[in-house]
Amino acid sequence: MTTYVSPKLGTYAGIAGIGLLAALIIGRPEPIALAAPFVLACVAGLILARSPRLNVAARLDRVRAIEGDTVHMDVDFRSPTPLAWLQVYAPVPLGLRTDAETVLGIRLASGGYASVRVPIRCGRWGVYRLGQLWLRSHDTLGFFLTEGHLDLDLRLRVYPRPEVIQTLVRPKETQAFAGNRLSRRTGEGIEFADVRPFTPGDVVRRVNWRLTTRLGELYVNEQHLERNADVLLFLDAFSDLRGREGGTLEMAVRATATLADQYLQQRDRVGLLSFGGSLRWLLPNMGVRQGYRIVDALLDTNTYLSYAWKGIDHIPPRTLPPKAVVVAITPLLDPRTIQALTDLRGRGFDLAIVELSPEPFVVAGPGEVASLACRLWRLHREVLRVRLRKMGVPVAVWTAGQPLAAALEEVSRFRRSARVVHA
Repeated sequence: MTTYVSPKLGTYAGIAGIGLLAALIIGRPEPIALAAPFVLACVAGLILARSPRLNVAARLDRVRAIEGDTVHMDVDFRSPTPLAWLQVYAPVPLGLRTDAETVLGIRLASGGYASVRVPIRCGRWGVYRLGQLWLRSHDTLGFFLTEGHLDLDLRLRVYPRPEVIQTLVRPKETQAFAGNRLSRRTGEGIEFADVRPFTPGDVVRRVNWRLTTRLGELYVNEQHLERNADVLLFLDAFSDLRGREGGTLEMAVRATATLADQYLQQRDRVGLLSFGGSLRWLLPNMGVRQGYRIVDALLDTNTYLSYAWKGIDHIPPRTLPPKAVVVAITPLLDPRTIQALTDLRGRGFDLAIVELSPEPFVVAGPGEVASLACRLWRLHREVLRVRLRKMGVPVAVWTAGQPLAAALEEVSRFRRSARVVHA
């Protein structure tokens, strides 16, 4: 901490000097009497001045939060010496907000203790570094100012707020592990599938006695096997169009976090593939721990300028398990992403696309030519959607401000009725 002389001390010393000089000039004692209090104040201030010593500790009431939550940072002060006045300034990074960045008028006695609570509102997902504290104090008479900076290095992880959805993209194929998905195959399960004639080896508890009584021969019930599915979330991080209230990358991260949480609740194995300037992936797995891995990976998602052409040949084979459903969250702006998705479909993967509409973030320039160019761009995007749908790939458009559930329902409706058309 650094100590500075306050302008107040200079003012008092100046007044005292003027009084003494005036007494010498006019040869009378009255100016000395007027300057005496200022002289005594300066002498007392110099004698009583002490360098403040502070012990500072800060902590967050929690290190994980969701967008919109309020987290409190508690700062504790202990001083072995008296402290007449202390000002605390606690700035927060962009993406967080607080109404109490500056706290004034903390007073500490010798060996005293004080605590300050700073409320922090989480406005945007991300990993934030907190704990920069700027301190300013002065002595009892305000003649000396002491300023210092402390770096406490606190980390806060703000997770995206999940969207409310009712349905998910249903995988066409299931895996061999137990889960909540109804397999097309029959076997031991709960959900009724069909009836068939009794064969030697069937257990008696599976006999359909009502049908057996009516037809006069034994029939048994068949149930759907309960299996899980492999889901790969394909996050396009090549581009990000932004507006005042967010951008396509924020929408993509929020949608990916929501889908990961919902699929994991269905006991599916979920993996993540971040396809952008740097290729990152998480192998499919299940459980709460996998959910935290995916969300922590999403917090580090950013757009990187890259001219390298990356295809799915660069993706490790185990990242794309057979019979997996691939849900791509992309604005469909970068040709490398479009080529990778086309290759995935060509290799037989079950693919669905949630298109993050970039149109709300694109404003046509002035003039007829700019308006025509914007219309041609929108037409080109519609042609791209038609081409993908002809390949049997559902493309649902999700626009900022609309619920994600509407886009997912559009995907499910397409998959129920679509037929692959070969041009």
